Amino acid sequence: MGRKRSSPMNVLSEWVKKQSMRMKICLGAMVALLALVALKLTIHDHNHFFIGSEIIHALGIFVLIYKLKTKKTCSGLSLKTQELTALFLAVRLFCSTIMEGDIHTVLDLTTLVSTLWVIYMIRFKLKSTYIKELDNLPLYYVVVPCAILAIPIHPFTPHFLITRIFWAFGLYLEAVSVLPQLRLMQNAKMIEPFTAHYVFALGVSRFLACAHWIIKIYETRGRYLYLIGSGYIWFSAAFLSEIVQTFILADFCYYYIKSFIQGQLIMRMPV
Repeated sequence: MGRKRSSPMNVLSEWVKKQSMRMKICLGAMVALLALVALKLTIHDHNHFFIGSEIIHALGIFVLIYKLKTKKTCSGLSLKTQELTALFLAVRLFCSTIMEGDIHTVLDLTTLVSTLWVIYMIRFKLKSTYIKELDNLPLYYVVVPCAILAIPIHPFTPHFLITRIFWAFGLYLEAVSVLPQLRLMQNAKMIEPFTAHYVFALGVSRFLACAHWIIKIYETRGRYLYLIGSGYIWFSAAFLSEIVQTFILADFCYYYIKSFIQGQLIMRMPV
């Protein structure tokens, strides 16, 4: 059952619905700014942003596992997004093992194993429920540009060149890995709850990672951006990747929150 129409959430939803698009954009920007300020005041160790991002991503995968185990269907899920996710996680895990070897490595390994299980279920156990016709974004549209971009723009560290290129490739691929899932949902028009929860978790995950960069640039008075002039553009490229992924997911998160406020179990994406 949905919420009563006179509930505060529905009153707020109706008020927002009546506003102009410019006002809706301003409201969204204000909410994001307030969230950034809250994070700035409450989280002092910037490493926690990435840990939180990776944990929320893992929780999103566990939501998919629950769906596949209980509902016995993978309808609405993009196999291509899961394959891209497994690819960038494998690349990042390889680089992390060589370059860092810390809590991020453990979290990436957990998420990678979970993602591989999801791929196995979609490809073999629940193959009959996979709607291949809707999952129609060619993978080379995503993988090839990321690989090309990683060759000239990668971190300057003491590690081997191939490791640095792989690290950049994984970062760029992560930024656009959700595109096949969004394309599938646009084709399907309607999104069942578990898939919506998963994609929303990705949105929150990316917002936390992006918040780290924004706060870091603010605290250093933009010194990261000044490095462009000396040819060291890796930080700017990494920041831009986070911005791109956040904006890719922002539209979906808006409709997710809107559906939640209105008490709708099934999300509907605009044409």
